Amino acid sequence: MTDENIAVLQAEANEFSNTFKAVREEIGKVIVGQERVVEAALTAIICGGNVLLEGVPGLGKTELIKAMSQVLDLEFRRIQFTPDLMPADIIGTNMMQPDEKGRYQFEFRKGPIFTQLLLADEINRATPKTQSALLETMQEGTVTTAGTIHSLEQPFFVMATQNPLEQEGTYPLPEAQLDRFLFKVDVPFVSLAELNDIVNRTILRQKIDVNKILSGPQIMHLRTVLNKVVVADPMRDFACRLVLATHPETEFSPEGVKKFIRWGASPRAAQALIRAARVRALSAGRVHVSFDDIKYFADEVLKHRTLLNYDGQAENVSVGDLIDECVSVLPEQAA
Repeated sequence: MTDENIAVLQAEANEFSNTFKAVREEIGKVIVGQERVVEAALTAIICGGNVLLEGVPGLGKTELIKAMSQVLDLEFRRIQFTPDLMPADIIGTNMMQPDEKGRYQFEFRKGPIFTQLLLADEINRATPKTQSALLETMQEGTVTTAGTIHSLEQPFFVMATQNPLEQEGTYPLPEAQLDRFLFKVDVPFVSLAELNDIVNRTILRQKIDVNKILSGPQIMHLRTVLNKVVVADPMRDFACRLVLATHPETEFSPEGVKKFIRWGASPRAAQALIRAARVRALSAGRVHVSFDDIKYFADEVLKHRTLLNYDGQAENVSVGDLIDECVSVLPEQAA
């Protein structure tokens, strides 16, 4: 890479960093606290991933994606998942419609999935058949019905939520679908100061208007900038070793993983670590990925892809603690 190319890439990185900070600050006008959740959501949409949020009701998950739709100038729709929801209610269906001559023919009526920002609220309340309707769209960005493939407008982003407390009448997401989420983010409860701020903003003040910072085409351009970020061989190797460290049978796994983990993260996890690390590097104004960038989102990338064995479930072991052990024990340089 020539000096001129490096200078151009550095200028793009500086612009990316300023834009990323501006978007976070604008969303911060609406969302109190939850900085980690906001950062993860923005990182995912910029690098083309999807997010699963787990938290009790009322923590601002819906408000977050609404604010994102306004700041990023993207179309937003919400689907409330219930046990009686059918796949056609999400993707759409073919209906008989008369033409100009009165002859009937099939016409495809698009469902609410044809949007850019989709909130799949309480996704684990729908049956597996309905949950699977999201698999193709999340992975391929397309919808297939009656043999016809419909492409969704990009960028397309799914933010799904689930309640960790109320599990009666729910259908846990299968591992194949969990793997489609770039991140799984735990939404913590707010502090006293943040709760006071929420009440003050929502009850005691007028509605806050946010400004548009980005658009769909600009987000797609940012994705091309991501591909230019340098990922040196040691960084790529560290990401791969970190994924292998979640597998109990490998030489890289610590004692806790060998004792309590049944199966580790998939190859998609290594891809997710690199993609998220590139966004974090650019958001800091750097054109190369560091070890800290790869470690930063390790919990959100690896936790939902790592399964406890019987002993781990019986002892109520925290998968997050095991991931932290992997990150802390694994050497940055390969032996």
